[in-house]
Amino acid sequence: MKAKSEKAALGFRVKSGWAAAVLLSGSARSPRVCHSFAIDLCDPKIPATRQPYHAAMGKLETNAGRLRARLQIVRRITKQSVMKVLADCRAKNLKVRGAGLVVGSQIDPESIANPHIRAHALEGQFILDNACRCFACKTGLLGGSHRARCLRGSSGSAKEIDWRSSTCDPKSWTVC
Repeated sequence: MKAKSEKAALGFRVKSGWAAAVLLSGSARSPRVCHSFAIDLCDPKIPATRQPYHAAMGKLETNAGRLRARLQIVRRITKQSVMKVLADCRAKNLKVRGAGLVVGSQIDPESIANPHIRAHALEGQFILDNACRCFACKTGLLGGSHRARCLRGSSGSAKEIDWRSSTCDPKSWTVC
């Protein structure tokens, strides 16, 4: 007879090309850190995927073909990383019931005049949206009533993301 799965949660801090992650189990009153690790959000063999919106140091990528190719790689690597984390959790008999994402500023990139700073904002927006989309679509949490906390940088304010979105579109979620 198969043992009952233990509930778990994942926390992520997204950086350029990678994310720090922590796996928690136990109760909300007494959480236990099971594992902390890093996951890839880019292809380490293709340095341009680490900051896909950068053409070069300090320059915004304007070549649509190059950008599209880089973003496709980032999507693929993020999906692979999330799938591996979830498989590892299943192997440890842990059922992921939610996730938290610590994010920086969510300023509209189009409101930023400086192309280099806009590249950073575009990357932050894309990586966050891609990670949210990948996690939500691959965990099966979309059909349930599970929620995850999204913490804004150092301000400490939090909002909830509703994983029940029927479109699996992070733009429809409340992300701080």
